[in-house]
Amino acid sequence: MRRLWVRLTIAFGLVTLAAIIIAAVLANIQVSTQFRRFVTHSQMMETALPSLVDYYRVHGSWDGVEAVIENLPRPGGMGMGQGRGMRRGAPVFMLTDTAGRVVYSSTTGGMSTTLSRQELADALPVEVQGQVAGYVVLDAGDPPQTMLNTAAQSFLAQVNAALVQAGLIAGVLGILIGLLVARGLTAPLNRLTAAVRRISQGRLAERVTVTGAAEFTELAHAFNEMAASLEQAETLRRSMVADIAHELRTPLSVIQGNLQAILDDVFPLDKAEIASIYEETLTLNRLISDLRDLAQAEAGQLPLDIQTVLPGELVRGAADRFAELARDKGVRLTLENSADLPPVQADPDRIRQVLHNLLSNALRHTPAGGQITIRVDRLKAGGSFVRITVADTGPGIPPADLPHVFDRFWRADKSRSREQGGSGLGLAIARKLVEAHGGQIGVESEGIPGKGSRFWFTLRVM
Repeated sequence: MRRLWVRLTIAFGLVTLAAIIIAAVLANIQVSTQFRRFVTHSQMMETALPSLVDYYRVHGSWDGVEAVIENLPRPGGMGMGQGRGMRRGAPVFMLTDTAGRVVYSSTTGGMSTTLSRQELADALPVEVQGQVAGYVVLDAGDPPQTMLNTAAQSFLAQVNAALVQAGLIAGVLGILIGLLVARGLTAPLNRLTAAVRRISQGRLAERVTVTGAAEFTELAHAFNEMAASLEQAETLRRSMVADIAHELRTPLSVIQGNLQAILDDVFPLDKAEIASIYEETLTLNRLISDLRDLAQAEAGQLPLDIQTVLPGELVRGAADRFAELARDKGVRLTLENSADLPPVQADPDRIRQVLHNLLSNALRHTPAGGQITIRVDRLKAGGSFVRITVADTGPGIPPADLPHVFDRFWRADKSRSREQGGSGLGLAIARKLVEAHGGQIGVESEGIPGKGSRFWFTLRVM
Protein backbone atom coordinates (compact mmCIF):
# COMPACT_ATOMS: atom_id res chain seq x y z
CA MET A 1 0.00 0.00 0.00
CA ARG A 2 2.96 2.34 0.35
CA ARG A 3 3.73 2.13 -3.38
CA LEU A 4 2.41 5.09 -5.32
CA TRP A 5 1.31 2.98 -8.30
CA VAL A 6 -0.74 0.73 -5.99
CA ARG A 7 -2.47 3.73 -4.44
CA LEU A 8 -3.17 5.26 -7.84
CA THR A 9 -4.56 1.95 -9.14
CA ILE A 10 -6.84 1.54 -6.11
CA ALA A 11 -8.02 5.15 -6.35
CA PHE A 12 -8.68 4.80 -10.09
CA GLY A 13 -10.50 1.49 -9.50
CA LEU A 14 -12.68 2.95 -6.72
CA VAL A 15 -13.65 5.94 -8.86
CA THR A 16 -14.43 3.63 -11.79
CA LEU A 17 -16.45 1.27 -9.58
CA ALA A 18 -18.45 4.13 -8.07
CA ALA A 19 -19.19 5.55 -11.52
CA ILE A 20 -20.27 2.13 -12.82
CA ILE A 21 -22.55 1.46 -9.83
CA ILE A 22 -24.20 4.87 -10.12
CA ALA A 23 -24.65 4.49 -13.87
CA ALA A 24 -26.00 0.93 -13.49
CA VAL A 25 -28.49 1.92 -10.78
CA LEU A 26 -29.78 4.90 -12.77
CA ALA A 27 -29.96 2.83 -15.96
CA ASN A 28 -31.84 0.06 -14.14
CA ILE A 29 -34.35 2.51 -12.71
CA GLN A 30 -34.98 4.18 -16.05
CA VAL A 31 -35.14 0.95 -18.07
CA SER A 32 -37.45 -0.75 -15.58
CA THR A 33 -39.78 2.24 -15.27
CA GLN A 34 -40.00 2.96 -18.98
CA PHE A 35 -40.44 -0.72 -19.86
CA ARG A 36 -43.28 -1.15 -17.32
CA ARG A 37 -44.94 1.96 -18.72
CA PHE A 38 -44.60 0.64 -22.25
CA VAL A 39 -46.04 -2.76 -21.38
CA THR A 40 -48.88 -1.26 -19.36
CA HIS A 41 -49.64 1.27 -22.10
CA SER A 42 -49.76 -1.48 -24.73
CA GLN A 43 -51.99 -3.71 -22.63
CA MET A 44 -54.41 -0.89 -21.82
CA MET A 45 -54.64 0.25 -25.42
CA GLU A 46 -55.25 -3.32 -26.60
CA THR A 47 -58.14 -3.48 -24.14
CA ALA A 48 -59.62 0.00 -24.58
CA LEU A 49 -59.44 0.73 -28.33
CA PRO A 50 -61.65 -2.14 -29.60
CA SER A 51 -64.30 -1.33 -26.99
CA LEU A 52 -64.28 2.37 -27.90
CA VAL A 53 -64.51 1.62 -31.62
CA ASP A 54 -67.46 -0.75 -31.05
CA TYR A 55 -69.21 1.81 -28.82
CA TYR A 56 -68.92 4.64 -31.35
CA ARG A 57 -69.99 2.39 -34.23
CA VAL A 58 -73.16 1.45 -32.35
CA HIS A 59 -74.07 4.84 -30.82
CA GLY A 60 -72.57 7.27 -33.34
CA SER A 61 -71.34 9.54 -30.55
CA TRP A 62 -69.52 9.47 -27.25
CA ASP A 63 -72.55 10.13 -25.09
CA GLY A 64 -72.62 7.76 -22.14
CA VAL A 65 -69.17 6.33 -22.86
CA GLU A 66 -68.08 6.96 -19.24
CA ALA A 67 -69.75 3.82 -17.96
CA VAL A 68 -68.07 1.69 -20.60
CA ILE A 69 -64.61 3.17 -19.94
CA GLU A 70 -64.86 2.80 -16.17
CA ASN A 71 -65.70 -0.86 -16.55
CA LEU A 72 -62.83 -1.58 -18.92
CA PRO A 73 -60.26 -3.90 -17.29
CA ARG A 74 -56.64 -2.79 -16.97
CA PRO A 75 -53.47 -4.48 -15.72
CA GLY A 76 -53.66 -4.97 -11.97
CA GLY A 77 -57.25 -6.16 -11.95
CA MET A 78 -59.14 -2.85 -11.40
CA GLY A 79 -61.40 -1.05 -13.80
CA MET A 80 -60.08 1.85 -15.84
CA GLY A 81 -61.83 4.34 -13.62
CA GLN A 82 -61.38 2.61 -10.29
CA GLY A 83 -59.05 4.13 -7.73
CA ARG A 84 -59.18 7.47 -9.51
CA GLY A 85 -56.78 9.82 -7.74
CA MET A 86 -56.14 7.16 -5.08
CA ARG A 87 -52.54 6.27 -5.94
CA ARG A 88 -49.66 8.45 -6.98
CA GLY A 89 -48.37 7.44 -10.41
CA ALA A 90 -51.68 5.78 -11.41
CA PRO A 91 -52.51 5.64 -15.16
CA VAL A 92 -54.27 8.61 -16.72
CA PHE A 93 -56.90 7.90 -19.41
CA MET A 94 -58.50 10.69 -21.41
CA LEU A 95 -60.91 10.58 -24.37
CA THR A 96 -61.71 13.60 -26.58
CA ASP A 97 -63.89 14.20 -29.60
CA THR A 98 -62.48 15.26 -32.95
CA ALA A 99 -62.38 18.91 -31.86
CA GLY A 100 -60.24 18.08 -28.84
CA ARG A 101 -62.98 18.54 -26.25
CA VAL A 102 -62.51 16.14 -23.37
CA VAL A 103 -65.29 13.57 -23.24
CA TYR A 104 -63.82 11.55 -20.41
CA SER A 105 -60.85 11.94 -18.06
CA SER A 106 -59.82 9.59 -15.28
CA THR A 107 -58.40 12.54 -13.33
CA THR A 108 -61.05 15.22 -13.89
CA GLY A 109 -64.15 13.07 -13.72
CA GLY A 110 -65.27 14.25 -17.13
CA MET A 111 -64.85 17.94 -16.39
CA SER A 112 -65.05 19.91 -19.67
CA THR A 113 -61.77 21.04 -21.10
CA THR A 114 -60.16 21.24 -24.52
CA LEU A 115 -56.76 19.90 -25.65
CA SER A 116 -54.43 21.94 -27.84
CA ARG A 117 -53.41 20.92 -31.33
CA GLN A 118 -49.99 19.88 -30.05
CA GLU A 119 -51.58 17.66 -27.42
CA LEU A 120 -53.89 16.14 -30.03
CA ALA A 121 -50.91 15.49 -32.30
CA ASP A 122 -49.35 13.41 -29.51
CA ALA A 123 -52.64 11.56 -28.81
CA LEU A 124 -53.77 8.23 -30.36
CA PRO A 125 -56.65 8.63 -32.86
CA VAL A 126 -59.73 6.39 -32.56
CA GLU A 127 -60.73 5.43 -36.12
CA VAL A 128 -64.17 4.09 -36.93
CA GLN A 129 -64.72 2.91 -40.51
CA GLY A 130 -61.70 4.93 -41.69
CA GLN A 131 -62.82 8.15 -39.99
CA VAL A 132 -61.30 9.71 -36.86
CA ALA A 133 -63.96 9.72 -34.19
CA GLY A 134 -61.84 10.98 -31.33
CA TYR A 135 -58.51 10.82 -29.57
CA VAL A 136 -57.20 8.87 -26.62
CA VAL A 137 -54.55 10.25 -24.29
CA LEU A 138 -53.03 7.56 -22.13
CA ASP A 139 -50.26 7.89 -19.54
CA ALA A 140 -49.39 4.54 -18.04
CA GLY A 141 -48.05 6.32 -14.93
CA ASP A 142 -45.67 4.35 -12.70
CA PRO A 143 -47.06 0.83 -12.70
CA PRO A 144 -45.79 -1.58 -10.01
CA GLN A 145 -43.69 -4.63 -10.82
CA THR A 146 -46.68 -6.89 -10.09
CA MET A 147 -48.55 -5.49 -13.10
CA LEU A 148 -46.05 -7.15 -15.47
CA ASN A 149 -46.58 -10.64 -16.71
CA THR A 150 -43.96 -13.36 -16.43
CA ALA A 151 -42.44 -12.72 -19.86
CA ALA A 152 -42.03 -8.99 -19.18
CA GLN A 153 -40.49 -9.65 -15.77
CA SER A 154 -38.10 -12.17 -17.34
CA PHE A 155 -37.07 -9.57 -19.93
CA LEU A 156 -36.34 -7.01 -17.20
CA ALA A 157 -34.29 -9.59 -15.29
CA GLN A 158 -32.23 -10.27 -18.40
CA VAL A 159 -31.66 -6.53 -18.92
CA ASN A 160 -30.53 -6.14 -15.31
CA ALA A 161 -28.20 -9.13 -15.64
CA ALA A 162 -26.71 -7.60 -18.79
CA LEU A 163 -26.17 -4.32 -16.93
CA VAL A 164 -24.36 -6.17 -14.13
CA GLN A 165 -22.17 -8.03 -16.62
CA ALA A 166 -21.36 -4.82 -18.49
CA GLY A 167 -20.53 -3.15 -15.18
CA LEU A 168 -18.18 -5.96 -14.18
CA ILE A 169 -16.42 -5.89 -17.54
CA ALA A 170 -16.11 -2.10 -17.42
CA GLY A 171 -14.81 -2.32 -13.85
CA VAL A 172 -12.11 -4.83 -14.78
CA LEU A 173 -11.12 -2.75 -17.82
CA GLY A 174 -11.08 0.38 -15.66
CA ILE A 175 -8.78 -1.24 -13.11
CA LEU A 176 -6.46 -2.50 -15.85
CA ILE A 177 -6.34 0.94 -17.47
CA GLY A 178 -5.76 2.50 -14.06
CA LEU A 179 -2.91 0.06 -13.46
CA LEU A 180 -1.30 0.94 -16.80
CA VAL A 181 -1.72 4.67 -16.19
CA ALA A 182 -0.35 4.40 -12.65
CA ARG A 183 2.68 2.41 -13.76
CA GLY A 184 3.25 4.88 -16.59
CA LEU A 185 3.13 7.79 -14.13
CA THR A 186 5.41 6.19 -11.57
CA ALA A 187 7.97 4.74 -14.01
CA PRO A 188 9.79 8.11 -14.47
CA LEU A 189 9.80 8.59 -10.69
CA ASN A 190 11.30 5.13 -10.24
CA ARG A 191 14.06 5.96 -12.73
CA LEU A 192 14.77 9.22 -10.92
CA THR A 193 14.83 7.43 -7.57
CA ALA A 194 17.32 4.88 -8.88
CA ALA A 195 19.49 7.68 -10.30
CA VAL A 196 19.41 9.53 -6.96
CA ARG A 197 20.58 6.38 -5.18
CA ARG A 198 23.46 5.98 -7.63
CA ILE A 199 24.46 9.62 -7.14
CA SER A 200 24.36 9.14 -3.37
CA GLN A 201 26.85 6.33 -3.92
CA GLY A 202 29.24 8.78 -5.58
CA ARG A 203 28.40 8.10 -9.23
CA LEU A 204 28.01 11.78 -10.10
CA ALA A 205 28.12 11.18 -13.86
CA GLU A 206 24.64 9.63 -13.63
CA ARG A 207 21.96 11.22 -15.86
CA VAL A 208 18.35 10.31 -16.62
CA THR A 209 16.23 10.51 -19.76
CA VAL A 210 12.50 10.85 -19.14
CA THR A 211 9.78 11.22 -21.76
CA GLY A 212 6.08 11.83 -21.32
CA ALA A 213 4.37 14.51 -19.27
CA ALA A 214 5.97 17.95 -19.25
CA GLU A 215 6.22 17.91 -15.46
CA PHE A 216 8.35 14.75 -15.52
CA THR A 217 10.62 16.01 -18.31
CA GLU A 218 11.13 19.28 -16.40
CA LEU A 219 11.91 17.30 -13.25
CA ALA A 220 14.41 15.14 -15.15
CA HIS A 221 16.02 18.24 -16.66
CA ALA A 222 16.33 19.84 -13.21
CA PHE A 223 17.78 16.59 -11.85
CA ASN A 224 20.37 16.43 -14.64
CA GLU A 225 21.34 20.05 -13.99
CA MET A 226 21.71 19.29 -10.29
CA ALA A 227 23.82 16.21 -11.06
CA ALA A 228 26.03 18.22 -13.42
CA SER A 229 26.47 20.91 -10.75
CA LEU A 230 27.36 18.28 -8.16
CA GLU A 231 29.85 16.68 -10.53
CA GLN A 232 31.42 20.05 -11.30
CA ALA A 233 31.51 20.98 -7.62
CA GLU A 234 33.15 17.66 -6.76
CA THR A 235 35.73 18.15 -9.50
CA LEU A 236 36.45 21.66 -8.25
CA ARG A 237 36.63 20.43 -4.67
CA ARG A 238 39.17 17.76 -5.51
CA SER A 239 41.15 20.19 -7.60
CA MET A 240 41.03 22.80 -4.84
CA VAL A 241 42.12 20.33 -2.18
CA ALA A 242 45.02 19.21 -4.36
CA ASP A 243 45.99 22.81 -5.15
CA ILE A 244 45.77 23.91 -1.52
CA ALA A 245 47.85 20.94 -0.44
CA HIS A 246 50.42 21.81 -3.08
CA GLU A 247 50.47 25.51 -2.17
CA LEU A 248 50.81 24.80 1.55
CA ARG A 249 53.41 22.13 1.07
CA THR A 250 56.05 24.50 -0.35
CA PRO A 251 56.25 27.06 2.50
CA LEU A 252 55.82 24.34 5.11
CA SER A 253 58.64 22.34 3.53
CA VAL A 254 60.86 25.43 3.56
CA ILE A 255 60.06 26.14 7.21
CA GLN A 256 60.58 22.51 8.17
CA GLY A 257 63.85 22.28 6.23
CA ASN A 258 65.26 25.48 7.72
CA LEU A 259 64.30 24.47 11.25
CA GLN A 260 65.81 21.02 10.75
CA ALA A 261 69.00 22.58 9.40
CA ILE A 262 69.20 24.87 12.43
CA LEU A 263 68.67 21.91 14.77
CA ASP A 264 71.43 20.01 12.96
CA ASP A 265 73.72 23.06 13.20
CA VAL A 266 73.82 23.28 9.41
CA PHE A 267 72.37 26.81 9.51
CA PRO A 268 73.24 29.25 12.28
CA LEU A 269 70.42 30.49 14.49
CA ASP A 270 70.66 34.13 13.49
CA LYS A 271 68.32 36.90 12.38
CA ALA A 272 68.76 36.09 8.69
CA GLU A 273 67.46 32.53 9.11
CA ILE A 274 64.66 33.65 11.41
CA ALA A 275 63.69 36.34 8.87
CA SER A 276 63.59 33.69 6.12
CA ILE A 277 61.28 31.50 8.20
CA TYR A 278 59.18 34.55 9.09
CA GLU A 279 58.71 35.38 5.39
CA GLU A 280 57.40 31.87 4.79
CA THR A 281 54.89 32.28 7.63
CA LEU A 282 53.72 35.54 6.05
CA THR A 283 53.25 33.70 2.78
CA LEU A 284 51.18 31.06 4.55
CA ASN A 285 49.12 33.75 6.24
CA ARG A 286 48.42 35.50 2.92
CA LEU A 287 47.42 32.22 1.32
CA ILE A 288 45.06 31.34 4.16
CA SER A 289 43.60 34.86 4.10
CA ASP A 290 43.02 34.60 0.35
CA LEU A 291 41.36 31.21 0.75
CA ARG A 292 39.08 32.60 3.46
CA ASP A 293 38.05 35.56 1.30
CA LEU A 294 37.43 33.30 -1.69
CA ALA A 295 35.37 30.84 0.35
CA GLN A 296 33.25 33.65 1.80
CA ALA A 297 32.74 35.22 -1.62
CA GLU A 298 31.74 31.93 -3.24
CA ALA A 299 29.29 31.23 -0.40
CA GLY A 300 27.78 34.72 -0.74
CA GLN A 301 28.79 35.54 2.84
CA LEU A 302 31.43 38.15 2.14
CA PRO A 303 30.63 41.24 4.24
CA LEU A 304 30.43 44.45 2.20
CA ASP A 305 30.37 48.00 3.54
CA ILE A 306 28.64 49.69 0.60
CA GLN A 307 29.31 53.43 0.40
CA THR A 308 29.11 56.22 -2.13
CA VAL A 309 32.64 56.61 -3.49
CA LEU A 310 34.35 58.39 -6.37
CA PRO A 311 35.99 55.83 -8.68
CA GLY A 312 38.68 58.31 -9.73
CA GLU A 313 39.90 58.69 -6.15
CA LEU A 314 40.00 54.90 -5.60
CA VAL A 315 42.07 54.38 -8.73
CA ARG A 316 44.39 57.31 -7.97
CA GLY A 317 45.09 55.93 -4.49
CA ALA A 318 45.91 52.49 -5.92
CA ALA A 319 48.21 54.04 -8.53
CA ASP A 320 50.06 56.00 -5.85
CA ARG A 321 50.64 52.84 -3.80
CA PHE A 322 52.14 50.99 -6.81
CA ALA A 323 54.08 53.92 -8.24
CA GLU A 324 57.29 53.19 -6.30
CA LEU A 325 57.13 49.45 -7.02
CA ALA A 326 56.73 50.20 -10.72
CA ARG A 327 59.71 52.59 -10.69
CA ASP A 328 61.88 50.02 -8.93
CA LYS A 329 61.10 47.51 -11.69
CA GLY A 330 61.54 50.06 -14.47
CA VAL A 331 57.87 50.01 -15.48
CA ARG A 332 55.99 53.20 -16.33
CA LEU A 333 52.62 53.50 -14.56
CA THR A 334 50.08 55.96 -16.03
CA LEU A 335 46.55 56.92 -15.02
CA GLU A 336 43.82 58.07 -17.42
CA ASN A 337 40.71 59.47 -15.77
CA SER A 338 37.63 60.60 -17.70
CA ALA A 339 36.17 63.91 -16.69
CA ASP A 340 33.00 64.19 -14.60
CA LEU A 341 32.86 60.58 -13.50
CA PRO A 342 29.76 59.92 -11.37
CA PRO A 343 30.05 58.33 -7.91
CA VAL A 344 29.49 54.60 -7.56
CA GLN A 345 28.07 52.30 -4.89
CA ALA A 346 30.89 50.11 -3.59
CA ASP A 347 32.87 48.89 -0.60
CA PRO A 348 36.06 50.98 -0.97
CA ASP A 349 38.26 48.45 0.86
CA ARG A 350 37.11 45.57 -1.35
CA ILE A 351 37.56 47.59 -4.55
CA ARG A 352 41.07 48.55 -3.39
CA GLN A 353 41.68 44.81 -2.95
CA VAL A 354 40.50 44.20 -6.54
CA LEU A 355 42.78 46.96 -7.84
CA HIS A 356 45.67 45.61 -5.76
CA ASN A 357 45.23 42.12 -7.26
CA LEU A 358 44.97 43.42 -10.83
CA LEU A 359 47.95 45.79 -10.49
CA SER A 360 50.05 43.10 -8.77
CA ASN A 361 49.27 40.74 -11.62
CA ALA A 362 50.11 43.39 -14.24
CA LEU A 363 53.36 44.40 -12.52
CA ARG A 364 54.38 40.76 -12.17
CA HIS A 365 54.03 40.10 -15.91
CA THR A 366 55.29 43.42 -17.31
CA PRO A 367 59.03 43.43 -18.06
CA ALA A 368 61.34 46.37 -17.40
CA GLY A 369 60.73 49.15 -19.88
CA GLY A 370 57.09 48.19 -20.20
CA GLN A 371 54.01 50.19 -19.29
CA ILE A 372 50.90 49.73 -17.14
CA THR A 373 47.91 51.95 -17.86
CA ILE A 374 44.95 52.42 -15.53
CA ARG A 375 41.90 53.85 -17.28
CA VAL A 376 38.56 54.90 -15.79
CA ASP A 377 35.61 55.77 -18.04
CA ARG A 378 31.84 55.54 -18.19
CA LEU A 379 30.20 52.92 -20.36
CA LYS A 380 28.35 55.03 -22.94
CA ALA A 381 27.03 58.50 -22.22
CA GLY A 382 24.59 58.35 -19.34
CA GLY A 383 25.31 54.65 -18.81
CA SER A 384 24.69 53.00 -15.45
CA PHE A 385 28.21 51.53 -15.09
CA VAL A 386 31.75 52.84 -14.72
CA ARG A 387 34.53 50.69 -16.19
CA ILE A 388 38.04 50.45 -14.74
CA THR A 389 40.72 48.94 -16.99
CA VAL A 390 44.26 47.80 -16.10
CA ALA A 391 46.34 47.26 -19.27
CA ASP A 392 49.93 46.06 -19.44
CA THR A 393 52.54 45.38 -22.13
CA GLY A 394 53.52 41.95 -20.89
CA PRO A 395 53.63 38.67 -22.85
CA GLY A 396 49.84 38.44 -23.03
CA ILE A 397 47.64 35.41 -22.50
CA PRO A 398 47.03 32.75 -25.15
CA PRO A 399 43.38 32.80 -26.34
CA ALA A 400 42.93 29.18 -25.23
CA ASP A 401 43.76 30.17 -21.64
CA LEU A 402 41.42 33.19 -21.42
CA PRO A 403 38.40 31.18 -20.11
CA HIS A 404 40.53 29.95 -17.18
CA VAL A 405 42.17 33.21 -16.14
CA PHE A 406 39.82 33.72 -13.18
CA ASP A 407 39.96 30.11 -11.98
CA ARG A 408 41.56 29.49 -8.61
CA PHE A 409 45.27 28.53 -8.63
CA TRP A 410 45.52 29.20 -12.37
CA ARG A 411 48.80 30.56 -13.73
CA ALA A 412 49.46 31.56 -17.32
CA ASP A 413 53.02 30.27 -17.05
CA LYS A 414 52.91 26.85 -15.37
CA SER A 415 56.67 26.97 -14.85
CA ARG A 416 56.41 30.00 -12.53
CA SER A 417 56.91 29.33 -8.86
CA ARG A 418 54.64 30.62 -6.13
CA GLU A 419 57.10 33.44 -5.44
CA GLN A 420 57.15 34.43 -9.11
CA GLY A 421 53.55 33.79 -9.97
CA GLY A 422 51.67 34.57 -6.79
CA SER A 423 49.23 32.26 -5.01
CA GLY A 424 46.96 31.90 -8.03
CA LEU A 425 43.97 33.18 -6.05
CA GLY A 426 44.15 36.93 -6.69
CA LEU A 427 42.14 36.99 -9.93
CA ALA A 428 39.60 34.47 -8.61
CA ILE A 429 39.05 36.69 -5.56
CA ALA A 430 38.81 39.79 -7.76
CA ARG A 431 36.06 38.18 -9.84
CA LYS A 432 34.01 37.22 -6.79
CA LEU A 433 34.41 40.67 -5.24
CA VAL A 434 33.27 42.43 -8.42
CA GLU A 435 30.32 40.06 -8.85
CA ALA A 436 29.34 40.68 -5.22
CA HIS A 437 29.03 44.36 -6.16
CA GLY A 438 26.73 43.51 -9.08
CA GLY A 439 29.42 44.26 -11.66
CA GLN A 440 31.30 42.27 -14.28
CA ILE A 441 34.95 41.48 -14.80
CA GLY A 442 36.79 40.29 -17.88
CA VAL A 443 40.08 40.08 -19.73
CA GLU A 444 41.16 40.74 -23.31
CA SER A 445 44.42 39.53 -24.81
CA GLU A 446 45.78 38.47 -28.16
CA GLY A 447 48.58 36.41 -26.65
CA ILE A 448 51.21 38.49 -28.48
CA PRO A 449 54.28 39.56 -26.45
CA GLY A 450 54.44 43.31 -26.05
CA LYS A 451 50.70 43.81 -26.55
CA GLY A 452 49.97 42.43 -23.11
CA SER A 453 46.55 42.00 -21.52
CA ARG A 454 43.67 44.28 -20.54
CA PHE A 455 41.76 43.42 -17.37
CA TRP A 456 38.57 45.39 -16.76
CA PHE A 457 35.68 45.46 -14.33
CA THR A 458 32.53 47.53 -13.91
CA LEU A 459 30.83 49.22 -10.95
CA ARG A 460 27.25 50.41 -10.83
CA VAL A 461 26.63 54.16 -10.84
CA MET A 462 24.43 55.62 -8.13
